[in-house]
Amino acid sequence: MSIDNRPLPGYYSIISGGTAGVTELLIMYPLDTVKTRMQLKGGATAAGANNGVFSILSNIVKTEGPLRLYKGLLSPIFLEMPKRAIKFSATDEFRKIYGEKLNWGPSPKLQVISGISAGVLESFLVTPFELVKIKLQDPNSAFKGPKDVISSILKSKGIIGMATGLEATMWRQSVWNAGYFGSISHIKSLLPQVSPEEKGKTLFNNFIAGTIGGTIGSTMNIPFDVVKSRIQLSGQGGSALSEIFKIAQKEGVKTLFSGWTPKILRLGPGGGVLLVVFDQMMGMFRDIHYKKI
Repeated sequence: MSIDNRPLPGYYSIISGGTAGVTELLIMYPLDTVKTRMQLKGGATAAGANNGVFSILSNIVKTEGPLRLYKGLLSPIFLEMPKRAIKFSATDEFRKIYGEKLNWGPSPKLQVISGISAGVLESFLVTPFELVKIKLQDPNSAFKGPKDVISSILKSKGIIGMATGLEATMWRQSVWNAGYFGSISHIKSLLPQVSPEEKGKTLFNNFIAGTIGGTIGSTMNIPFDVVKSRIQLSGQGGSALSEIFKIAQKEGVKTLFSGWTPKILRLGPGGGVLLVVFDQMMGMFRDIHYKKI
């Protein structure tokens, strides 16, 4: 995704993607807590689930303490490095595969299909960590930490219980990737073109493209995010699509966009942070790698 497109070994994109993911997570995680509370069925009344984002943030800090905003952080911290590594490196690898096997040149279609493929792959890793995080973010949760959650799931449902919400997670990850990677190149083409030497302007373009891409991806996938959160909290539910129709019929379409504001506030700018950090890391590695050569 950098202007300099000289190829690099895959491990560079793994390190760059992981670093980008952890950076974004540490900056934006409190908004993820608010988003989850808005989405969970029954409403986080103690957190002011029906109020605005900043009202909920303030209420959590006042009633539960600021550390509550980071409850469940340990699980995604362990997840973020491999998850983002898969997201970026697998998307790059699928681009190469589809480009060579199907003779597809650079295009939105290539970006979308590659992103979807990477999303399906990363879901197998993401699901157990998301399950633990959701259980801990529930305001009614009595769990003390990730170990407590995992022990409870294994006792009640066995190892298969750790895959609760897998199908919904596949939809969520794939749709986000399709919107994000599928839009970035087009958005960049609409921005003022800059040379590789104009690093400040390149960073700005990347941040704008990543932010818009993150907003598009988050808006497209939020119904699946809502369904995933509910399935993982309750441990029950049918297919993601059937649950979406069920929620729409019983609670209205608006419910499928619960938590949209904090999600956009996180993953809009968060998408910008991801792209900027990833591109900067890859640029640094490219300089190091080719200087060595």
